[in-house]
Amino acid sequence: MDWVGLQRELITLFVVIDPVGSIPVFLFATASVPPALHRRFAIRAVLIAALVLFAFLIGGQFVLEALGLQLGSFQIAGGIVLFLFAMTMVFGDSKPAAEIGAATGDPMTSAVFPMAMPSIASPGAMLAVVILTDNHRQSIGEQAWTALLLAVVLVFTLMLLLAATRIQRLIGTTGASVISRIMGIVLATIAVDAVLTGFETMGVLNLSPPPIP
Repeated sequence: MDWVGLQRELITLFVVIDPVGSIPVFLFATASVPPALHRRFAIRAVLIAALVLFAFLIGGQFVLEALGLQLGSFQIAGGIVLFLFAMTMVFGDSKPAAEIGAATGDPMTSAVFPMAMPSIASPGAMLAVVILTDNHRQSIGEQAWTALLLAVVLVFTLMLLLAATRIQRLIGTTGASVISRIMGIVLATIAVDAVLTGFETMGVLNLSPPPIP
């Protein structure tokens, strides 16, 4: 069992999904929703996001191969997109600020957009789950572990949303914004690593350490 690899995947999923950054979006989207429906709203949003992310995890690479695209190319492109996504987290509008502006007053509409997508199932998260489940490099068991880690992050996201009001009082909107920017820096590092892995997959680079004499 590669515990270091699993830890890295967990951090990647946590960063691209950004559960903490979704708290202000949830609070704004549920401002006009009766408190009795907040639990249902949160569950609905997380379930929709889960369906989207697991669909990408299971079928994303098959779609790429059906189109005749190499996984290495997708890893490089995905890494670049993740890097740009990270830069918007660090230098642009914070995730809560950008997605709160997209919220509407309709509870059911807001549960899908922007709550489920793109707050939870962000473009970066969709790309990340495909990159982390390379059918040519990882066994079914290893991909199952990735799916389990994704489920763990989504359950944690649901727990945070259910406790959103109390958490908001504790860290405030500014605190959520700061955390989101720190995660952006971590995501930028992961994105660069994805690009290098893509070059290695295509045989352009050899990142394996030299054998010990």
